[in-house]
Amino acid sequence: MWITYNLPIRPRRLRRSEPLRRMVRETELNPADFIYPLFVQHGRGVRHPIPSMPGQFRLSIDQLAAEAEEILSLGIPAVILFGIPASKDPVGQENFAEDGIVQQAIRELKQAAPELVVITDVCLCEYTDHGHCGLLDLDGEIMNDDTLDILGRVAVSHANAGADIVAPSGMMDGMVQAIRGALDDDGFQHIAIMSYAVKYASAFYGPFRDAAEGAPQFGDRKSHQMDPANAREALREAGLDVEEGADFLMVKPALAYLDVIARVKAAFPQLPLAAYNVSGEYAMIKAAAARGWLDERKVTLETLLGIKRAGADLILTYHAKDAARWLHEE
Repeated sequence: MWITYNLPIRPRRLRRSEPLRRMVRETELNPADFIYPLFVQHGRGVRHPIPSMPGQFRLSIDQLAAEAEEILSLGIPAVILFGIPASKDPVGQENFAEDGIVQQAIRELKQAAPELVVITDVCLCEYTDHGHCGLLDLDGEIMNDDTLDILGRVAVSHANAGADIVAPSGMMDGMVQAIRGALDDDGFQHIAIMSYAVKYASAFYGPFRDAAEGAPQFGDRKSHQMDPANAREALREAGLDVEEGADFLMVKPALAYLDVIARVKAAFPQLPLAAYNVSGEYAMIKAAAARGWLDERKVTLETLLGIKRAGADLILTYHAKDAARWLHEE
């Protein structure tokens, strides 16, 4: 004998077909949500594969126009640039040089695709011979306040080249205030700051450090990047950057920190929130898919959807081009 339960609500009624599921879908993923990272280096005709990040390349300047055209054709509105300098030194002179690799890349992209939003990473680690995010004293300790001046010079040089947004990533105390002041003093009040406000000392950055040649030559970055165990601290860090004038906040990495994304968005709903789906997260999916253990398309889109559902308005992701193609097919 069948027993009929008189339930007032039957959620499964709304899951019976794909059209119904689409009608009641709470979170939508769109190519316009993505920011695509680009690695640029000196030379010509360079499209150097990054072994630990399948499908990603280090590109020379002459490759960027075609890259920009493809990115825009997929509906992706923005890129973030990471540069590999010709040489490194204790200060990272090329970081703020007029003819630095990122400065050249900005000018090329804005000439080829003016409508593309160009974001630049503002840090020292890729440009210094020691690989740390700030200037060092004789004992190898980071000099926070001395570093702020360099970050301001870098941001101004990027703005001069045509960048739309600068994104300080070094987790130096006072970095947003220093960069805002430097930009304003040089007449760049219109340039926005996307702060890596909540950046953890994560093991998920390994492939990126290979790609950008930015691994520290000694020690680690635990003195300035956040302890993965801390979530309340993320709200303090984000709050300080809001007070200093940040226009965007960012949480990095994304997948192991979905709770932090949700907390930051709830605490600061007035600002757009970006989440960085980092290199290690990308590489894990690529490696599992290559072995046939996962369906790359389904897992990638589910992953990105989860990041957005947690509260991210924008997602920096190496999956951006593939994900955009897949979304266009749906």
